[in-house]
This record gives sequence, C-alpha cells and structure tokens, in this order.
Amino acid sequence: MKTNLLSVLTAGILFLMPTINFGQAPNLGTAAEFVLFSTNGAVGNTGISQLTGNVGTNNGISTGFGNVNGGMHDQDGASAQCAADLLIAYNQLDATIPTFFPSSLLGNGDTLIAGVYSIAAAATLNLDLFLNAKGSASAVFIIQIEGPFSAAANAKVKLINGAKACNVFWKVEGLVSLASGTTMRGTIVANNAAINMSTGDTLEGRALSTTGAVTVDGVMAYLPIGCGSVVLTGPAAPALASTICYAIFSSDGPVTNTGVTYVTGDIGTNLGLTTGYNSLNVTGAIHPIPDGSTTTCAADLLNVYNYLNTLSPDIELLYPAQFGNNLVLTPHTYIMKAAVTFTDTLYLNARGNANAVFVIMANGALSTSTYSKVILINGTQAKNVYWKIEGAVDINDYSVFRGTIVSNNGAINLTTGVTLDGRALTTTGAVNTAAIDAVIPPGCLTTGIASFEAGNTGEAVSIYPNPFSGSVTIVINGAMQAGNYEWRMYNVLGAEVMYANLTKQTNTLESNDLAPGIYSYRVINNGTTVQSGRVVAR
Repeated sequence: MKTNLLSVLTAGILFLMPTINFGQAPNLGTAAEFVLFSTNGAVGNTGISQLTGNVGTNNGISTGFGNVNGGMHDQDGASAQCAADLLIAYNQLDATIPTFFPSSLLGNGDTLIAGVYSIAAAATLNLDLFLNAKGSASAVFIIQIEGPFSAAANAKVKLINGAKACNVFWKVEGLVSLASGTTMRGTIVANNAAINMSTGDTLEGRALSTTGAVTVDGVMAYLPIGCGSVVLTGPAAPALASTICYAIFSSDGPVTNTGVTYVTGDIGTNLGLTTGYNSLNVTGAIHPIPDGSTTTCAADLLNVYNYLNTLSPDIELLYPAQFGNNLVLTPHTYIMKAAVTFTDTLYLNARGNANAVFVIMANGALSTSTYSKVILINGTQAKNVYWKIEGAVDINDYSVFRGTIVSNNGAINLTTGVTLDGRALTTTGAVNTAAIDAVIPPGCLTTGIASFEAGNTGEAVSIYPNPFSGSVTIVINGAMQAGNYEWRMYNVLGAEVMYANLTKQTNTLESNDLAPGIYSYRVINNGTTVQSGRVVAR
C-alpha cells in the first residue's frame, strides 16, 4: 500500500510541476530545412499540395510536385547531408528514456504535458489531442511509438498554453498513415517505414523517413517556426525614390484609361500622352504630357529595375504555368524562368515580420485568371512586395493584385474591376486601365508640390519637391542678387494661392495645404519676373 501511494503521489507531483520538461529536443541539423524527406525511398505527390520547406530523397526520385516553396533535392549534396543528420536525430529520439506510458489510443480530448511518452505497440490518433506547455516556451514533447501510427479522419493535434510544433517529435517504428483532414503538429520520424498523408491533411512540422516512401495528396505542410529557426526577412527593398508616388507610369509609352477608374497616386508617362483619367477620381497628380516629374520617375524606375535584376534568387518555382493555385510563399527572392500564368490565389506569408520583403521575378510575361487574388497574411505589407516581369503584364477582370509591378519592355493591362494595392510601372510599353481601383502603399504624401516645369523666362531658381514631408525647397541659383525675391503661385482661375519672400539662398516652404491640381508660378526679383512655369500638386 505504501508503494502504491508513493507512486500516485509521484505521478501527481510530476503532473502539477509546470516548469519541468522531460526530454531534450534532438539536433535535426540540415533535416530541419526539409518538410518532406526520405533517406531511402521515393517522395511523391498527387493533387495540388502547398509545401514550405525543402523536399527530396537521398536514394530515389521526387515526382508529381508542383511549385514548392523550397528547394528540390534528389540524390545531391543536400540530400546526403540530410540523410546523415536524420540518422543522428533518430538515434537521439530512440535513446531518450520515457517518463510516461499512455494507452495506444491517443486523442479523444486527452491532454499531454511536456515529457517523453512511450507506446509499446501500434498507436492511433482519434479526434483531438491537446499538448499543454503550461506556459513554458521550451516545453518538449517526444512520443515514441514502437509500431505503426495512424490518424483517423479529421483527427487533430492542438497546441495550448505556449506549446510549439517545433518542440514536438513523433518517433514511429512503422508505417505512418494519416487519414483525410488530419492536422498534425511536430516532426514525424518514421524508421524503416513509409509515410502517407491524405487529401486535406495539414502538417505543421516535417515528415521524414529513414527508409520508406513519403507520399502526399493535396496537403498543406510547412516547417514550424521558433526554437531557433531563421527569421525570414527577404532581400533589401529597392530605393523607390520618386516612383514611390506613382500608381501608374510608363517611361516610354502612352498611358490610357477607359471607364470610371479611381486612383490614389500619380499617373503619367515620360514619352507619350496620358489620357482618359478624370481628375475628380484621382488623388494625386495626372501628368498629361511629360514633365520634370516624369523625367525623374523614368530615371528612378530604371534604377529600381536594375536593382531587382541584380538580385540572386533563393528559390526557383519550377512550374510558372501553374503559379497561384493557393501557393503560399514566404519572404524570399523567387524566380520563374518562363512566362507565368497566375490562376486563383497566391498567399504571401511574412510569418509575423511586418518588414519582410518579397521579390518575385519572371523571365517572361505575366497573365492572371479572372478573379485572381494576392492575399497578404501574418504581417505582410503591399509596400514590401515587388514583381519584376520581363514582358507584358495582364491583370484580368476583378482580380486583386498587391505589390509594385516593374515590367521591363512590356505593356501593362489592368482590366475591368481590378483592384491594385501597389503600383503598375513599365520601362517601355503602354499602360492601359479600364474601370479599376488603384492605391499606392503608404510612403508618399497625398498633398504638396509633386513636380514643376520651368517656362522660358529663365532658370533663376531650382525647385525640389519633397514628397515625404509636403514641403518644397527653392534654391536661388548663383549669388543672391540685390533686392527681394518673391515666390507666387496661382490656380487655374488666376487667383494667388501661395506667396513667400525668398530671403535666403535655400528656402523651404510648406506646400501640403494645396489642393491637388496644376498651378502656375512666378519668381519675381525687384518687381521683375525672372522665372515662371507651372507646378503640379498631388
């Protein structure tokens, strides 16, 4: 009786102590970078699966995969290293001394605390299994199953009170079979056996086999974050300079609109005409003909393109014709080496990093289906998304597109009902819009002097608009001459809307109270106009 009482008390104490973590997470090495892997066996997919992490085998081939948000590694240096690291991790898991011995039926609403669990035979997961970290970020869960492991349809592993998938490990000595709709969390290591995942399964973790095929069918599987995993930032964003204020622009080509289009941001071209836009529907400057602002924007756009063009891609998406289709991307530089057909939905996942940058490059044209969507999740911002396209861009009816499009030598067409949260910019080619809504991301003020054109009276001053502060800097060229300089601006009706004495070589004036539109200006010295022209306020 004393022995039994002591056992009960010990078990109770272990259950109540929230800071005790039984077992230590194994060192996965490079295996941590693989979401699906077999040391010795084929890795195959059917259906449309969304995978984040490397995929491969060290002795076999990977087949049936579409675009993978990671590298494909079959029988190469990366797969060889992964195989070696996986063996080490398996041995560590196998050698860990268990503390708890649950029944072979897991789930049904049961809760496990941190520790090492051993099941001496085959095990089954049914309904919900809760893993409770009791507030400890370092809580480790190791489940050793000395036989096959199966999950019933719609079974789910749920993490509570701070538990992390990166700290959950399933060591299985036999076949792993997950029925449709299963949600698994943690790294599965199957020894000398296959792993099968069914349609609609979700895995936050990894599926790794020492020997055996790994097959998936229309699943979502992604590497867990935390536990020292790399925080993804993506590449450095390009310096947009004056392009930051343009929603629609061509360096060389007409810019036209049909239908009722609403734009927040500037519109223009540096070679050609801008037509069809109603100023009442544009919060920004419309540049009907090339001017000083469009000249600057064309030069800055070339710099943006050149920067993006020099980036080294992290990940190649191998099937450009299958782009979208609920693909999930994380902060990286991606490349597709052919024309891109974008169908349905693309998710951009910043994994909680609001400053993370995405660059998607295509060595060919980009076209979308109708009703296509770019959806930003987990902190992604449109201002941090860039599309570098070598060719024409066609965003088709009622699509929602996000990010800055930089097309090189290609026309851009935004058709009926398109929503653009970003910019459409091309180095050469026409830009055509038809009843769309376009809004530039934050970064450019919506009021203030945007550009100027000097008339034929002279070059007495230089004008430098500041799109970030709403001010304009006016510099008197050469030495200050005797007398007073004056700055005067007039609206289209001839009424004076701005006046200032220019008493210094460099003068900064606030201009953000101006309504968007086109104004004329004069610089006057001792009653004589020494320079005149027009300015555009957005």
